Amino acid sequence: MKKIVVDTNIVFSAILNTESNIGDLLMNSDEVFTFYSAQYLRQEIENHKEKLIEISKLSGQEIEESKYQIFSKIHFLAEEQIPFKIWHQSANYVRDVDMDDIAFVAMSEYLDIDLWSGDKQLIEGLKSKGFVRCVSTQELLELRREIERGEKK
Repeated sequence: MKKIVVDTNIVFSAILNTESNIGDLLMNSDEVFTFYSAQYLRQEIENHKEKLIEISKLSGQEIEESKYQIFSKIHFLAEEQIPFKIWHQSANYVRDVDMDDIAFVAMSEYLDIDLWSGDKQLIEGLKSKGFVRCVSTQELLELRREIERGEKK
């Protein structure tokens, strides 16, 4: 089972449309992937609830139901578990890119697993600083297909 850290961008997209590729990956990959994120993600999503309602045209209750379904597929870890040294290194990666993503980069470093993000600017910025643990939605879709067909272990 492959472990993946998910960022707010991914969860935001999945809540907007659980039927999308992103929603499908989060909701229907229990046999292939285990998803992790920082507790911070919960607060970030709550902070953007009105934006979710506005963009999606869903009711507050429908957003809550979608959020509940998505959150049930993610293992949330407390940021306090991450050693200061990792936070310091992660700050170097996200500085001048997006400091709001430090918790996800730190979680990826701490767990030694890939970070799934749809934020192209973040991915490019991280790669330019030597952080190569990013994975795209397309890469995860292909990996899931390969694993389900028994091509990859």
